[in-house]
Amino acid sequence: MKRKPFKLFVSFVLMLVVSCDEPKTVVTNLVHQDGSVTRKIEMRNIKNIFKLSGLQVPFDSTWAVNDTIEISEKGDTTWIKRAEKLFKNIDEINLTYKRDSGANKDISRHAGFKKRFKWFNTEFRFSEKIDKKLSFGYPVGDFLNNEELLYFYSPENVKHDKENSVDSLKFRALSDSVSHKTDTWGMKSLVSMWIGEFTYLTEGKAENDMSMKSLKAREDEFVNIVGADSEKFDSLWGNGIILKKFIGEDNALKFKAEVDTAIESVTRNFFVNFKDYSVRIVMPGKVIGTNGFIDSSEVLLWPVKSDYFLTEPYEMWAESKIPNRWAWIVSGLFLVFVLTGVIIRVIKKS
Repeated sequence: MKRKPFKLFVSFVLMLVVSCDEPKTVVTNLVHQDGSVTRKIEMRNIKNIFKLSGLQVPFDSTWAVNDTIEISEKGDTTWIKRAEKLFKNIDEINLTYKRDSGANKDISRHAGFKKRFKWFNTEFRFSEKIDKKLSFGYPVGDFLNNEELLYFYSPENVKHDKENSVDSLKFRALSDSVSHKTDTWGMKSLVSMWIGEFTYLTEGKAENDMSMKSLKAREDEFVNIVGADSEKFDSLWGNGIILKKFIGEDNALKFKAEVDTAIESVTRNFFVNFKDYSVRIVMPGKVIGTNGFIDSSEVLLWPVKSDYFLTEPYEMWAESKIPNRWAWIVSGLFLVFVLTGVIIRVIKKS
């Protein structure tokens, strides 16, 4: 089996790869009280290229589509494609995801909706969730503190504004810290993934010192070995020297086929074929909880990137409530009735 350079995908694990033909896409979900959702997609591109097979979010001929262009003061042209459709329920949205043949068709995405009656209020919850890709990785929260996590998940324009604000030095230092720690997160998750795949392939064939438990206990050792020889990584890995340091020369030769197969599997799963986009949600009533950000139009916003769902599910959710006016009226009338009864009884006794 042809050996793929391990360093190749280590170097690019957290790199954002943007195609020149990739439109900047924003999906807006207008959630209605009955569970139906008006879904709008806006795609902007510097070229008039909107191939369905290359788009981030699926839509088809059943959508209402409108094409326009914008010309800036400098004469730059932006092509805009807008699509809109009313989905009767969440199942229809999820069916669209299942049938997706676009750029992100290999990513498992699904929406959810809940409606709860609580007498004085009716509460709603809408979510979009992307399943994780790696079985043996670590949550990024194991490596970042709360402030760093907030920065990690922030939209790019929010990061840019902070890094160019009066507190620019603070936020640039924060950016450097997040970058360094997510590199460590990526490396540890990658090594963990390789150990998981390798021990699965060698189960029942290797000794106890080659079990998942044993190799996981030495995981930091493997990460340090990789880091120490990073400049010569390709040749050292290709010659089997790094693996020999970690699992021993005899095991490296004995399980060469399993080593290569594990590398192939990790490469295939770590390189997520995904094109970024953004999600916006407009809820019925007053928002009472969310993990999203507020954009310039006061709408909830989430960036969607591949590193967000590498090692754990990425869920974008919002909750809102609408007061049940009739319940307040009924409760008020009932209270008046009770108070009136109490007063009448007091008067009679007196």
